[in-house]
Amino acid sequence: MPFLSIADLLILTGIVLGTWLIHGYIQERRENPNKLPLPPGPKGYPIIGSFFSLPTYKAWLEYDKWFKIYGDMIYFRVFGKGFLILGSLERVSDIFDRRSSNYSDRPRMVMLNEMMGWDYTFCLQKYGAWWRRHRRHFHDHFHPNVVNRYHGIQIDSARAFARNLLESPEKVRYHIRYAFADSILKAIYGMDVRENESYIGHAETTLAGLAAAGHPGSFLVDMFPVMKIIPEWFPGAEWKRKANTWRYINSIVANSLWDCVKDQMNAGTAKTCIATAMLEDLLDDNRREVTEEEETVRRSTCANGFIGGSDTTVSSVSSFFMAMAIYPDVQKKAQAELDWVLGSRLPEFNDRPSLPYINALLKESERWQPVLPLGIAHMSSNADEYNGYYIPKGTYVLGNAWSLLHDPDFYKDPLIFNPDRFLKNGELDPSVRDPTVASFGFGRRICPGRFFADAALFSTVTHVLTLFDVRPSLDENGKEIGIKPDMTDGLLSYPEAFECRIIPRSEETKRLIQNSGLMI
Repeated sequence: MPFLSIADLLILTGIVLGTWLIHGYIQERRENPNKLPLPPGPKGYPIIGSFFSLPTYKAWLEYDKWFKIYGDMIYFRVFGKGFLILGSLERVSDIFDRRSSNYSDRPRMVMLNEMMGWDYTFCLQKYGAWWRRHRRHFHDHFHPNVVNRYHGIQIDSARAFARNLLESPEKVRYHIRYAFADSILKAIYGMDVRENESYIGHAETTLAGLAAAGHPGSFLVDMFPVMKIIPEWFPGAEWKRKANTWRYINSIVANSLWDCVKDQMNAGTAKTCIATAMLEDLLDDNRREVTEEEETVRRSTCANGFIGGSDTTVSSVSSFFMAMAIYPDVQKKAQAELDWVLGSRLPEFNDRPSLPYINALLKESERWQPVLPLGIAHMSSNADEYNGYYIPKGTYVLGNAWSLLHDPDFYKDPLIFNPDRFLKNGELDPSVRDPTVASFGFGRRICPGRFFADAALFSTVTHVLTLFDVRPSLDENGKEIGIKPDMTDGLLSYPEAFECRIIPRSEETKRLIQNSGLMI
């Protein structure tokens, strides 16, 4: 067979591109009979669309600027894929809540799901029966009426965390991660973090991959799936080598802990936990072997809880420490309320109704530096007409949580950490926008583990403020070093590295910590 000439290749390329453009035009005419315009957005070019306008760093901040130019709904295309960014609670509620049947799907995530193996995580799965099965099992063990069964674990983890801070305060980041890994590991798998330390490192590695690849288009293979066939030895295929490494470690996290619980159950040494409850539920009265599909759903649900639960709260608590070091007056006010309510004892969950300022501080912690500032992309299942605009089928739709939580029309001086914004006459003010409208996702895709995360944050924050002062580090002249509240880029956002001092408030609080007798 003769090779094609350059002229032939150019003609063939033109035919392919022309066919693609004609198909797109015909599809748009069919889906948009009223010839409505697309929502406003940056200028695009043939084929590449708005590729050169696409933000490359902390996209949520750039989109927030675009909202001031184009309005609270921005549309653009990149290599034929449409993106719709929502910047107000009105738009988010209309699209993700009132029209949830059309906007609850996820786009195809080539890098994450197909190459890195994140398809076991139901928060990234396509909308449908498979997703509902996973979410139902998760909800059974984390809905608000049952999370109190984990309060004992969370209190023990908070007190062990405090004791570890007393022993080695310079390792605060290490202790934060281990404290939350410990509580979620015990709740889901009935295991102690000290005996399963390697899984924490594996979880960190997989989550680093999630942060890097979580936004659509983070890797070119998301735009051009055919690139999947490129071998990892090919020049420039570092992304393929990363994907294979992340996939291998992801498989360990998704499977090994579940298999350990199964082995423990067979040996009669397993502790009561979510995994044992799911395994026992799988076995019928005759103790027949479970079906592979049903076990896969439960295995994946547990892994989802371990990965998601241990990490998002880490970011929230790290932001809390940063806020306390920057805003000492807020810290003193919170400590005064705790001292008044607790006296000389440690906090418990039944103290929460008596701690309005602490509850306001927790809300401000969610609002100030959201863990998912741009959320995870939804996708339109069908073409839609909304507010006089045409939204094509298959559009990637993202709610800019950062914009909703830093809207100056609802939060005065939004960059300032100020819990008082949520209070009126010493009580929580229900008229103030609750950060949960954006901090845990949107619509049917809202995080079902939010009640567990909220309880973990309450337990940790109250123990830290009861027992310690958090202050900026000192320079060589004994002066406090200023802290800039910078956050990392990526799907999951964490505080950039900062130094602080963690000091027992008094000898009495030091004795309270030591007498707790707990340590991770």
